[in-house]
Amino acid sequence: MQSKELTNAERFASALKRNGVEFIFGQSNPTKIMLASMALGIRQIGFRQENTGTYMAQAYAMASGKIPCVAAQNGPAATLLVPGLAEDYKAGHPVVAIVQEVPLHDAEKNAFQELDHEKLFEGCAKWIKKIYSEDRIEDYVDMAFTAAASGKPGPAVLLCPQDIFNDKTTRPVKSTRKASLGHYPLDRTLPALELIKEAAELLLNAENPLVYAGGGVFSSDAVKEIRQLQKEFSLPVATTTMGKGCVDETDPLTVGVIGYYMGHRSATKFLKPMVQKSDVILLVGNRTNQNGTDSWTLLPEDATYIHIDIDPMEIGRNYEAMRLLGDAKLTLAALIEEMKKGNLAKRKDKEESIVNEIAEGRKKHQEEIKDVMTSEISPIRIERFMAEVEKQAADNCMIVADASFSSIWNANYITAKGDREFYFPRGLAGLGWGFPMAMGCKLACPEKPVFSLSGDGGFAHTWSELETCKREGINVIAAVINNKILGYQYYAEKFKFGDVTNAVWIDTVDYAKIAEACGQKGLTIRTVEDIKPVLEEAFEAVKTQSVVIDIKTETFCQPPLPMIDTLKLSELV
Repeated sequence: MQSKELTNAERFASALKRNGVEFIFGQSNPTKIMLASMALGIRQIGFRQENTGTYMAQAYAMASGKIPCVAAQNGPAATLLVPGLAEDYKAGHPVVAIVQEVPLHDAEKNAFQELDHEKLFEGCAKWIKKIYSEDRIEDYVDMAFTAAASGKPGPAVLLCPQDIFNDKTTRPVKSTRKASLGHYPLDRTLPALELIKEAAELLLNAENPLVYAGGGVFSSDAVKEIRQLQKEFSLPVATTTMGKGCVDETDPLTVGVIGYYMGHRSATKFLKPMVQKSDVILLVGNRTNQNGTDSWTLLPEDATYIHIDIDPMEIGRNYEAMRLLGDAKLTLAALIEEMKKGNLAKRKDKEESIVNEIAEGRKKHQEEIKDVMTSEISPIRIERFMAEVEKQAADNCMIVADASFSSIWNANYITAKGDREFYFPRGLAGLGWGFPMAMGCKLACPEKPVFSLSGDGGFAHTWSELETCKREGINVIAAVINNKILGYQYYAEKFKFGDVTNAVWIDTVDYAKIAEACGQKGLTIRTVEDIKPVLEEAFEAVKTQSVVIDIKTETFCQPPLPMIDTLKLSELV
């Protein structure tokens, strides 16, 4: 076996390269590892703050199916990785975090920026290990990628002591490892065949079946299979927010996004009875969380549940279910084959009534939103803006939302059709994700247009990354709802307490000027007449630079949340 003379940092970088790493989202540290990685062609995306780097990495993983790396210095920089890793941990997105450690000989001596990183990441990572020996560098890098990619994907953290990786000594290294582990899912498993047969019979014989698909469909790359299940067996398919796009929302058998925002003007408000009369519900990659179930009140208690998931703890967490523990792609494919062997008569007989019920619900929705879709007021209604985005966004556009109301607007007012892809931060739903996630999407798919929507509160968390866009040549559209209010917080306080704290009000900011100050394109929408030409200019300009659209909207934008339906306009002050 031939050996090479490498430093420890070069060994680490070589292991990253072998595992398919293209980018490290970092800010120079650990420096020797970063330099060695750059020498191998791994590109460092130098963010302005560590938390945004993890948001970029999250979206890169979601869009590419590859495992990204994010890096940080020990101490305060490492602490800023926590929000992004926590989102990944909850939502099931893989990332390998490379964290600099104080030298081993300085441990427990109050060295500069020393911190117990193992305790820091304990609640937001699947796996945390420190490299104590240069002899195990490749082993630990591979273990990190294995941990991130296997089972339910999630964050893995590698702690890298400075004395090991700053060592300039070169040593002979035998190249014994060949595997590339930087993709997911790493392993695909199937449930027992007898369980799949039983599930097939239940779905074939159900009076009112429903498929409720979550983000796990995308993690498993099971879009083809879930669409085949829908088409071949005339099954209505609803999705969670993270599952949006796994089925085409123009398909007559697609219900749309369901959950806690099925209030006034929701795209699926009039299909709630259909969901609630379901007798057999197939959950696919679905966490059955609070928002996706409207605080566990939406789905019927007396239904029979079948749950496909890679995580054994998610199956039966909130709804006792037949346990189909395994990879969604393989399990759906096996389920389809078993259903083909059965009697399809009932499914075909039910198709017309299902299609008619969905069509009627869509028709009622269009009638209910007429007033806001044609509103002429200034500042504008956000729905009027969304209607034009729906027209102009390409069928291969990557549609990204920040948390809060932005996710609700994108989920309800932009149609999943063609090859459109949708990205939402729904693990913890923290503010500030939208814009950097758009950047991660663009790095993963540079040939596709990327449009993101944020509120003024969320965009303020991360607008410094406009400079990163300029420097790194990352071109995305960042649309900002500029209504001078933390909208979700305002409505939640009004609903729960009848009054609001002073922090819900924020001052006016010219977001277009911020973009221009960073050498990017800034556009402003003040009236309905501005919407069409500004979006046309934005989608053209984004081919060569990032674009910020400052949307002057009415203060009290009201998304389809049932709690808001209970408030009167006279109370909104």
